[in-house]
Amino acid sequence: MRGGADVAGPEVAGGMDESGGTRAAHEVSAGDLSGESPTPLAARLGLVVGRLNRRIRIDGRESVPPLQLSTLVTVEQHGPLRLSDLARREAVTAPTMSRVLTALDEQGLVVRTVDPDDARGVLITLSDKGAGVLSEVRNHRAALLARRLRRLDPAHVAALTAALPALEALLVDDTGSGAV
Repeated sequence: MRGGADVAGPEVAGGMDESGGTRAAHEVSAGDLSGESPTPLAARLGLVVGRLNRRIRIDGRESVPPLQLSTLVTVEQHGPLRLSDLARREAVTAPTMSRVLTALDEQGLVVRTVDPDDARGVLITLSDKGAGVLSEVRNHRAALLARRLRRLDPAHVAALTAALPALEALLVDDTGSGAV
């Protein structure tokens, strides 16, 4: 993504009005949110968040692959966890999670301990080295995003700042049981 909305085209950048013409981004409103079908706002938000996340991930050049990184975050937030719980939270099969954990263990990023409630089970926790890697990745990604934010005009920065509570609210799952 080079510079912004011009890359995506007017129908993504501002949406389409009923007559087929384009409309400004600020005209996509809560009124567009009725029903279960995707809305212009949902489509645009998904596209921009996905592309921004991918761009930051690519620019970050992390040494830890995405699934391993996501697993570290999940262990940090919800650990200690069993392999089956991690697989469910990461939406992968147990064999896939086993391979991920083997790689993380070989790098010293996680610690495996016997489950005190079931000696056959193993609990996964984040190692000090794993916590350090997460901190480095977060700091690097924040620096990359800060560089992009500095390119924006003050009005856009203010709009993003004002939108943060709403964006953070999107992280709560549909059951209201917490962040997804």
